[in-house]
Amino acid sequence: MACEVAGAPRGRGAGNLNETAGRAWPPEPSAGPSAPVRVIHELLHHLPGKHMETHLPDPMIPSPFVVQKVKRETPDTYTLALTPAGAAAPFAFAPGQFNMLYAFGAGEVPISISGDPADPKRLVHTVRDVGNVTRSICRLEPGEALGVRGPFGTAWPVAQAAGADVLIIAGGLGMAPLRPALYSLLHRRGQYGSIELIYGARTPKDLLYPRELERWRGRFDLRVHVTVDSAEADWHSNVGVVTKIIDRARFDPPNTVALVCGPGVMMRFTVMELLKRGVAPESLYVSMERNMQCGIGLCGHCQWGPFFICKDGPVFSYARIQDWFDRREV
Repeated sequence: MACEVAGAPRGRGAGNLNETAGRAWPPEPSAGPSAPVRVIHELLHHLPGKHMETHLPDPMIPSPFVVQKVKRETPDTYTLALTPAGAAAPFAFAPGQFNMLYAFGAGEVPISISGDPADPKRLVHTVRDVGNVTRSICRLEPGEALGVRGPFGTAWPVAQAAGADVLIIAGGLGMAPLRPALYSLLHRRGQYGSIELIYGARTPKDLLYPRELERWRGRFDLRVHVTVDSAEADWHSNVGVVTKIIDRARFDPPNTVALVCGPGVMMRFTVMELLKRGVAPESLYVSMERNMQCGIGLCGHCQWGPFFICKDGPVFSYARIQDWFDRREV
C-alpha cells in the first residue's frame, strides 16, 4: 500500500505483520469468478441488524469489487484496477487515503489508493507481495472479486497548497500513495508554482510506473528527478539517495509544501534536509504507518503515542508529530 517499510514503521501492503488473517468469513467458493461477489451479498443480507436496503455506509462491512486489470510493476509488486460490483456507486476518495482490502480465504490488509481521484469509477491499488494476504491479492485475475472497506484516513493537502511550490519526494513503494496527489496537482496545474517530483528506488527494476514517469518527464510544467541506490552500466540517470537530489529541485523553501512518503529512514533524512533548507514544519507532510486493522481507530493496533494512524493519519504535518517522529515504536 503504501509507504515502504524498509526497517521502519510497518506499512500498508508492505509487511506481513500488517496482514490480518483468519477473519470469520466464508472460504472462497469454487463456483467461478462471480461466486465471491454473491458470497459477500449473501453475507451482508444475513448479518444481524444489517439490511441491504439501508443507504448508510458501514465502515466495517466490505463492498464487493471486481478486478478489471492487473499489471505487474516490479518482480513482486502489482497494480490492480477495480470496479464496483453490480450497481454500486462510484468510489470517491481523497489523495493519500487507504482502503482495507479483503482477500477470500486469506484475510484483510490496508493498502493505499494509487489511482486518480478524478476517476471515481475505477479504484486502483498497488500491492507488494510480502505475505499470505497480499500474495492472494496479487494473484487475482480479471473477473475475480475482493472486498473493499474505506476509504479511511487523512489526505495530502492538495487544495491547501494552492499558490505555493510543491515538492513531492517518494521512496520505493511510497510513490503509490503520492501518485493520486500528483494527479490532482496536474489537474489544477495553474493553481500552483513549481512542482517537483523526486523519486528513489533500490534499482531501476524497482521503480513503479516507469511509462508514466517518462510521460511526466515530457511535460514542461513538471520536473521529474529519478534516482536509484545501485544500477548496471546501462542506467543513464542518477545513482544515490533522494536527499542528494534535493539540491537540483527548484523551489522557494518558505513558500513550499512538501509531501514525503517512503521507508522510515528515508523519510527521517529527507525531513531533516528540508527543515535545514527552510521548509516550515507545518508545510512538511509525511505519511506514517503502523499495523492498521479496523481502519476507524477502534482496535488500537495502530496507536502511536497520542495518535491512531488509521484515523488521525496516515498523512500528518511534521509540526503535529515532530515529538514522536523518530520513535520507531511507542
